Amino acid sequence: MKKLLLLPLSLLLFSCYEQERNCKDFKTGKFRFEIEIDGQKKVTNFERNETIEIEDFEGKIDTSSIRWINDCEYILEKLHPKNRQEKSAIHMKILNTTGKTYTFEFSKVGDTQKQKGTVTKID
Repeated sequence: MKKLLLLPLSLLLFSCYEQERNCKDFKTGKFRFEIEIDGQKKVTNFERNETIEIEDFEGKIDTSSIRWINDCEYILEKLHPKNRQEKSAIHMKILNTTGKTYTFEFSKVGDTQKQKGTVTKID
């Protein structure tokens, strides 16, 4: 009987677990994002302040404006899009944080297909 009472109590405790989300720690700074594309590791470095993100990918510099929705979500829009696809705004959402890294999901605004990634803060 005692074991039956412990089961609901332990389930209740584990269901209350919430992943860490110290999003404010990642609003500004220098970051690195690594992804594998066609079997090759690609690295993007970027620096972000409250309103601007400057990205360096394979020697190409790009600047985007940032509009924060809340501490963990923001919208990115390229300041100088080169084509129609680059004009699309990107919705970014920090899912959880651990130390100097955060896991996020992103998609074009209004799109239901989301992708995930992990970013490391380097400064």
